[in-house]
Amino acid sequence: MAFKLGFLVLTLALAAPSAEAQQTIAFGDLNQDTTQPVQVAADQLAVNNTDGTAVFSGNVVVTQGEMKLAASEVKVNYAPDQKTIETLVASGGVTVTNLGDAAEAKEAVYTIDSGVIVLSGDVLLTQGGSAMAGQKLTINLKDGTGVMEGRVTTTFVPGGN
Repeated sequence: MAFKLGFLVLTLALAAPSAEAQQTIAFGDLNQDTTQPVQVAADQLAVNNTDGTAVFSGNVVVTQGEMKLAASEVKVNYAPDQKTIETLVASGGVTVTNLGDAAEAKEAVYTIDSGVIVLSGDVLLTQGGSAMAGQKLTINLKDGTGVMEGRVTTTFVPGGN
């Protein structure tokens, strides 16, 4: 899947000098329904009712609609009512996929209500033959967009959308 950037926008972004690079991208070419159920599979689950957390570990896969998040460990932080999930904090070889797109990072925080995933630490985003790397990628699943920050480098396939 090609980056959803116009040639002019991409040219201007690559030509503009910046100490702290930032690039807006499209992710998954879909507006994710963040009200869909969140399913989690893992080798182990530890629940702490005192602090309202649960930790899934070992081959963790979190699925919500077309979006999948895989990691070594995912900590679930519940809302004060202990009935709804506020955030998922993933660590250890995090991969987020949505349709044909994939993003890899050291850590990720997914805030369920806002539909925002923030990946940090050596982030690599691949979309078909194109790739983008940086230190932080913020993905908004509600509108299918994202922003890459921190010394952004891009390899793209000419002629894409």
